[in-house]
Amino acid sequence: MEQLLQNPNFQRARNLGLALILALLPFIIQHGFGSHGNTWLRNLDFAMLYIMLALGLNIVVGYAGLLDLGYIAFYAVGAYTYGLMNSPHLAHMLAGTSFEWVSHAPLWFVLPLCALMAGCFGMILGAPTLKLRGDYLAIVTLGFGEIIRLFLNNLDRPINITNGPQGINLIEPVSILGHKFSESLTIFGIEFEKIHLYYYLFLGLSLLIILVTTRLQMSRIGRAWVAIREDEIAAQAMGINTRNVKLLAFAMGASFGGVSGAMFASFQGFVSPESFILMESIVVLSMVVLGGMGNIPGVILGAIILFLTPEVLRDVVNPLQDKLIDAHIIADKIVNPENLRMLLFALALIFVMLVRPEGLWPSKVRRAEFHEAEEEKAETETEQKEAANG
Repeated sequence: MEQLLQNPNFQRARNLGLALILALLPFIIQHGFGSHGNTWLRNLDFAMLYIMLALGLNIVVGYAGLLDLGYIAFYAVGAYTYGLMNSPHLAHMLAGTSFEWVSHAPLWFVLPLCALMAGCFGMILGAPTLKLRGDYLAIVTLGFGEIIRLFLNNLDRPINITNGPQGINLIEPVSILGHKFSESLTIFGIEFEKIHLYYYLFLGLSLLIILVTTRLQMSRIGRAWVAIREDEIAAQAMGINTRNVKLLAFAMGASFGGVSGAMFASFQGFVSPESFILMESIVVLSMVVLGGMGNIPGVILGAIILFLTPEVLRDVVNPLQDKLIDAHIIADKIVNPENLRMLLFALALIFVMLVRPEGLWPSKVRRAEFHEAEEEKAETETEQKEAANG
């Protein structure tokens, strides 16, 4: 089996098949789910956003071992940066000034700027927390995420920057080569709607992030992150500049969150502080832990499972209750899928911690680390039995 998996021809065929499935997936979902096809395709688009978020947090938590509970703040920074630069809000503020060109800037300028802004905020968070570890680091990052949300909620006076709790609306969609994604596009007789175009855009960005994180993982920087995760004191003794490496981890992870936030603002056309609460950070962290920290396929699997599960429950639990219980007897649902969400997260994490502490799809290194003690114990028992028999 291993020889088959390592065969170059098999790998090329597998990659070609995967690429074909990803290319046709929007149409398969749209037509396969009937009247709910567009809804599920929209859910798939949001799942791609969470994959980008989880891959960014995986750098901080999975590679560098830094527990970050305020990661959603970088998502917010990217979303508001894009929203401000592509909405009438900022255009009205800069009208008649020399900075008027900033509003409605092209995507090739706005997207790197969102990543840069989020990366700078990541360094701002990382700088004062370099000596913190474990629970203390988690508490500080949690506070940072809440501070960002409160700033967004209150920066509507004395100068109205974020429009406060009302958020920013009328955000323009992405425009590539003069075509706005809010309009349908017909190529070779095939009509691509807004949700199709955004799917391919999100897929391309996700593949780019996967490529970058894979290269980082195999680079000298990635090995330095792993060394810090395993033993920071030993890594420092080996000559690794732990300060700069930690800051780079925060900045790189935050920049990916900023890209995802920018795409979220473009796709929704509206952003508000309510979209960036603490629970969102916990959800993204759960995706990384559940899938397998440090392993890119595992993180992707965790993001898909934890995002799509509530949507599946909504389509299964509600109709089931309608059939079992007369709608005239009770007005409200007994079991609300939204309320089940956190229960399922908790049960899934408890199950993973007990049965597979390394995650559902861990990397070979982490699997070996978690089961090293068990292997040593088995070898010791074997040696004892051989000595007793001998």
